[in-house]
Amino acid sequence: MLTVLSVKDAKERILSAVTAQTHCTTVPLPDATERVLARSVAAQHDLPTFPRSTMDGYAVRAKDTFGASESMPALFDVAGEVMMGQAPPAAVAAGQALRIATGGMLPEGSDAVVMVEHTEDLGGATLAVNRAVAPGENTIARGEDIKAGETILPAGHILRPQDIGALAAMGQVMIDVAQKPRVAILSTGDELVMPDMEPKEGQIRDINSYLLSAWAQRCGAEPSRLGIIPDTAEELLNALQNTGDYDCVILSGGSSAGTRDHTASCIDQLGKPGVLFHGVSMRPGKPLIFGVVDGKPYFGLSGNPTSAMVGFLLFVRPLLLQMAGAVERNPVITARAERNLSSASGREDYIRAALYEQEGQLWARPILGQANLISTVVRGDALLRIPQNSEGIEAGDTVEVMLI
Repeated sequence: MLTVLSVKDAKERILSAVTAQTHCTTVPLPDATERVLARSVAAQHDLPTFPRSTMDGYAVRAKDTFGASESMPALFDVAGEVMMGQAPPAAVAAGQALRIATGGMLPEGSDAVVMVEHTEDLGGATLAVNRAVAPGENTIARGEDIKAGETILPAGHILRPQDIGALAAMGQVMIDVAQKPRVAILSTGDELVMPDMEPKEGQIRDINSYLLSAWAQRCGAEPSRLGIIPDTAEELLNALQNTGDYDCVILSGGSSAGTRDHTASCIDQLGKPGVLFHGVSMRPGKPLIFGVVDGKPYFGLSGNPTSAMVGFLLFVRPLLLQMAGAVERNPVITARAERNLSSASGREDYIRAALYEQEGQLWARPILGQANLISTVVRGDALLRIPQNSEGIEAGDTVEVMLI
């Protein structure tokens, strides 16, 4: 029998056993998406660097428009036009207006923009304004977006496309990011063949090394698939001994309590402290192995694709993010369960689910099936969690779901 930990205790033990990496590298801005910031980024200047118009219209002094209406418009002299990408040709004096486009630099002396649809060209250089504007209306002040010295993005932040845009606006073209954790991924099992091979009777194609390497890459790691390892202790130990260049090792298959499963004993043979636990009170993925040797983490995940993926999302993903110094984004939200689901008290269940919206409510439709069915995770976009001390949930209950 396995001595199992709760999901919470297992995660805490994993994260406390491995320290974050401190190495960083510098990459060009276009290559920084989904990388982890190694250092905080502060604004070197105000953004925008000059006051700008947010509408097509006329730059004016707001007080000159007070009381203007369609029946009694305010009259202005048009003193010129602000060309895009250029400084205004003149300041705005009392009773004057300058034509301006969206994004144009606000002329000195003006403090508002009248939208063009609230004006009428009376010919010559005379403009009628038939609606008053308040100071600051239809404009952006210098530094209104970001102030000089303000922290734009903190260290540990995972860079999103919108963050890349903000860095570009600041002229940050080279970015200090954490080095990607290098992850070795091995599949074990005499029944496995490579995906490009035609399986014989009793054989199956290797799913997990591709599934797990894709997830590792999505977590900002650098995965390497090291092939299929036969079900012998000698072959497995030899393969593990050849992973010295990697920061983390993930094995799939060989984590159950069967007599041909050698993962735990081989990890122990590599060094100290070895296996820290074997088994988590969850379904799927109960027989998960975690060990550390000389500061390097080793995971033994189930051979069933769904079990392997759940184990990765719950335990490997947060560790890889921690190793890169990242602040983990919380992928958990709430939804309402579409149907009743039973569970055994004393374990956490993670049910594949498809999310949909109905009448303003987010619902989770369970996708039932065995843990070795890859179609259940393909059709789903979330994992519905049934808490450890619950015997199930009823249709309509609010539940936690982890986005996948």
